[in-house]
Amino acid sequence: MFYKPSFAMAVLLAASCGAQAASDSDLAADLTKIRSQIDEMKKSYEQRIAALEKKLVEAEVKNQPPATAQPVVVESSAPASRASGFNPEVSLILQGQYKDMKNVPERQISGFVSAGGHDHDEAESDAKRGFSVDHTELVFAANIDPNWRGQAIIAALDGSVEVEEAWFQSLGMGYGLGLKGGRLRSGIGYLNEQHPHAWDFADAPLMYQAMFGEHGSYTQDGVQLKWLAPTPVFLEFGAEFGRGANFPGSDRNKNGSGSGALFAHLGGDLGVANNWRAGVSWLKTSAQDRESHFEDTVNEVEAMGAFTGDSTTWLADFVWKWSPSGNPKYQNFKFQSEYFLREEKGELTCGVADAGDPVSCDGITSAYRTRQSGWYAQGVYQFTPQWRAGVRVEQLNSGTRDFGENADYLLVDSYRPKKASAMVDYSWSEFSRARLQVAQDKSMLGVTDNQITVQYIMSLGAHGAHKF
Repeated sequence: MFYKPSFAMAVLLAASCGAQAASDSDLAADLTKIRSQIDEMKKSYEQRIAALEKKLVEAEVKNQPPATAQPVVVESSAPASRASGFNPEVSLILQGQYKDMKNVPERQISGFVSAGGHDHDEAESDAKRGFSVDHTELVFAANIDPNWRGQAIIAALDGSVEVEEAWFQSLGMGYGLGLKGGRLRSGIGYLNEQHPHAWDFADAPLMYQAMFGEHGSYTQDGVQLKWLAPTPVFLEFGAEFGRGANFPGSDRNKNGSGSGALFAHLGGDLGVANNWRAGVSWLKTSAQDRESHFEDTVNEVEAMGAFTGDSTTWLADFVWKWSPSGNPKYQNFKFQSEYFLREEKGELTCGVADAGDPVSCDGITSAYRTRQSGWYAQGVYQFTPQWRAGVRVEQLNSGTRDFGENADYLLVDSYRPKKASAMVDYSWSEFSRARLQVAQDKSMLGVTDNQITVQYIMSLGAHGAHKF
């Protein structure tokens, strides 16, 4: 009995060991299978990751700019610059007109000395009847760097080219200060800083023609400093110093400043629909042998007078603008008016104007003093986004003139020149405009000139916003 249990126990132990062995074998097989699946998954993911990394590299390479050859470095005293760094705003202004008016030789405002003109002789252009091309202006402007901005305007007319403006201007000097230098339009008055293509009428008011010539503005080489006061209303002060070579001054080829100007502007809003600006200005310049034409009353020929002395001009200007709800796009109205007073003191030397025409006062130098004034007022109403209409009235006063000893020989008519104009214009966009203007011009003694002007103004390219 004892042997059998021992044998049975051995059989059970053997069976148990066999089952355990079989179980271990199955477990080992399962582990091997799992490891194999993990390895396959790793390989699969590694392949997918490698493919994605490859695509990422290819995308990065495509997104990079094409490789360029390294430039050869050449030692130079000039600063290095990139060609692509010069990217200015460029615009071209095209102007032309058809003019119907009387044929009056040597047009001149009666009672005022002739104001000469610029090198391109705009006075002759304005006197042309029929079709003519007016100023063509090429404008370059850009920020030079974070501190400075520059602009140049090249004007061409009938084969003559001149630098009309070429200046630099500060950006963000701080404390409300602004500096401008080069050839620039003076900040005096209201209309002076505006270019002809920004005018509301086809020509400059008589007042500006009498003050500065047919060009209708005072431009000089110099510097301008402005200060904008930190006040709730617009308050600006400015001062200028320049060469003073243009009328009413003359080029004296001297050191220092030939002219000086001061101006102040005040403005603000009245509710949402109205805003205004008023200003006062002062211009002082000097002339040396500034030539003007006079009539020799004794020999009845043309005489030449050479003025040497000082010219002082005071100006006052006012502008008021209205637009419903402050939006001028569809409807607006603008009223503007200016007044000037000029005094000149010095000496006048009489001489021959044309060879072969002797004058009675040849070589006589005498005291010279004048006091003259004038004004204009205009209103322009935009009644649709494209259409505008306006009227302008103006008058000058030849005032008092004292020629001293030359008063017995030279004559300048005492007269009050007048002119009235009406215009209507159509703008297809902010870049294109056509204008019809009619005027009755009584600026010449004994002449009433009824004029009709048809004008076009086209602007190509980027162009800065016009001033207030």
